[in-house]
Amino acid sequence: MRLCAWYLYGEKHRGYALNPVANFHLQNGSVMWRINWMADTSPRGITASCGMMVNYRYFLEDTASNSAAYLGTKQIRASEQVLSLVSQFQQNSKL
Repeated sequence: MRLCAWYLYGEKHRGYALNPVANFHLQNGSVMWRINWMADTSPRGITASCGMMVNYRYFLEDTASNSAAYLGTKQIRASEQVLSLVSQFQQNSKL
């Protein structure tokens, strides 16, 4: 879970989220909301993402400012759950 959070939040390509699905949702003003363990147990889900899925939440009143922040300053909006997992990864990682 921590590694997944880091991959989605911290791994970048030219400053933007490396994952194309994350990049799509963030460009459109979403918040990286929740990482779900074993949410996709299909063979494809296990192979592609170890069964994990991410929820992106759109707060309509914030989508324009979130999108502008992401596109302008590459700032990713994320929930406390995601940020906590990122922090745990950073504390325990040897990368």
